[in-house]
Amino acid sequence: MTPPPAGALHGIRVIDMSRLAPGPLCSMMLADLGAEVIVVGGGRSGLPLTALSRGKRFISLDLKRDGGRAALRRLVSEADVLLEGFRPGVADRLGAGYAELSAVNPRLVYCSLTGYGQDGPLATTAGHDINYLALSGLLGAVGPVDRPPLPPLNLLADYGGGGMLAAFGIVSALLERERSGRGQHVDAAMVDGVVAMMVQHYSVWGQPTLPDRGRGLLGGEAPFYRCYECADGRYVAVGALEDAFFRALWDGLGLGDCPQHMSPSAWPQIEKVLSQKFLERTRDEWAEHLEGTDACVTAVLAPDEVHGHPQIRARHGALAFPEGPPVPLLSRTPGVAAPAEPADQTEAVLGELGLDADQIAAALPDEPRAVQGLTWPPI
Repeated sequence: MTPPPAGALHGIRVIDMSRLAPGPLCSMMLADLGAEVIVVGGGRSGLPLTALSRGKRFISLDLKRDGGRAALRRLVSEADVLLEGFRPGVADRLGAGYAELSAVNPRLVYCSLTGYGQDGPLATTAGHDINYLALSGLLGAVGPVDRPPLPPLNLLADYGGGGMLAAFGIVSALLERERSGRGQHVDAAMVDGVVAMMVQHYSVWGQPTLPDRGRGLLGGEAPFYRCYECADGRYVAVGALEDAFFRALWDGLGLGDCPQHMSPSAWPQIEKVLSQKFLERTRDEWAEHLEGTDACVTAVLAPDEVHGHPQIRARHGALAFPEGPPVPLLSRTPGVAAPAEPADQTEAVLGELGLDADQIAAALPDEPRAVQGLTWPPI
C-alpha cells in the first residue's frame, strides 16, 4: 500500500501553552496539516477543550520549578513554534517569555495570542469574544434594530480573529524564516483580527449600505438578504442581492412581474410577498424546489444537520458529528483529522528528548493533571 502523503507542515514541532478556544483551534489546524503539537499544561493552567484536542500530545510541567523550566527549554530547543495565550507579562514570569526562549532557540516562531495584544491600555485586561467584538465595532453593527446587539456565538473573535489569525501569522513567520534563518514574535490580538475583517464595513457605516444596526443591505432590513420562516417553523436564508439573482428568486417563486428590488421604497411590499410565499411550503421543500437555480436560497440548518448535508458529505465524507474537517483542502498534502489521544504523555515526550528519570520527576507538578479534557461550556 502507498503510504499517505506527509502533511504540508510535516516536520514542524509546535509547543502549545494556550488554553480555551482560540489557541487550541490554532494548534489543531496546524496538527491537521501535519505539525507535531505538544500541549504543555500543569499547575493551574487548566484542561484542554476536548473538541480541539485531536492530533496532539499532552504533557504536564511545573514551570514554578527549576526542573519544569529546564524541561520546557529543552522542548523549545528542538521546536519550531511556541504558542501561548497568557496575559502580557505572565509568560515572562514563568520563564516562558519570548526573550528567554528565543535566546535558547533563535529560529523559534513565538506566537502570543491574546484579546487586546501585547501593548496598549487594555493589554492586561480580562475579556472574552463578546468584549473584543464590542471594541472592534462589529457587535454594534449586528442584531435587530429594536433589541440589544446579538453576538454570533464566540466564532468571530475567538476563532476567526484569534485562532485563524494566529495560524496565519505562524505560517507566515515560518515562511519568512526560510529566507532569514531567524524566528520572530507573532503578536496576534483578537481585537486586531476582527478590526481587520471589518474594513469593508467601516467604509460604509452610516451610509445607505449599512446605516445602522439591523438596517441596510446586509444588516437584515433588505428583504432579499434575510431569513424567512417556512410552513414547518424552520427557516430559509435568502441572499439574492444582485439583479440576476433576485430575478431568479422571483421567477423561481412564481411571483410574476419582478419589482425594482434595490429601491428601498419597494422593500416593505417585497418583504410582505416573500414572507407569505415562504409560509406555503416547508424549509426542505423550498430548498429542494430552488436547488440548482441562482436564487441564492439555502435551508438554515441546525448544527446537528450539517454533516448530513450532501454538499458537506461530498467534500469531507461521512464525518462523525460533531467533528469538523481539516481545512483548507490541499491537493498534494491533504490534512488529516488524527484521533485525540488524551492520556498524559509527559514521561514519553521528555524521554524522547533525552531527559533521565530524575530530570523528568523534577519537571512534573506535585499532582499531575488528568488529561480527559473539557467539554463546553467550562462550568
